[in-house]
Amino acid sequence: MQQGGGSETEVTWEDQQNINKFGRLNNRLHELEDEIKIAKETNENLEDSSNELILTDEEVVRFQIGEVFAHVPKEEVEGRIELMKEANGKNLEKLEQEKDSIVAQMADLKKILYGKFKDSINLEED
Repeated sequence: MQQGGGSETEVTWEDQQNINKFGRLNNRLHELEDEIKIAKETNENLEDSSNELILTDEEVVRFQIGEVFAHVPKEEVEGRIELMKEANGKNLEKLEQEKDSIVAQMADLKKILYGKFKDSINLEED
């Protein structure tokens, strides 16, 4: 059975494994993009919080811990925000590295699969 005017190419077990791997990588890529977006928003929020803290004249500020707000000395809040920014920055860097790795693996799989199936397979997103 021919579709799209392409030639009939046998799909081996290895080909199917490559197709499945590409699909899993593609799903993970989308998850990573969402996680990266959230991490960037968190960085912006932490930066905004840090800037607002600089502008305040109060020595004790309200700081959210879990679901409650506590009165915490301004210096301690500044330190906590810096630690949170540092941890979030490291997490963002790790997510970006994983994304780069996945993009590279997907490019390799595209070469293999397009090399064998040519226009009989579509790995591009619309």
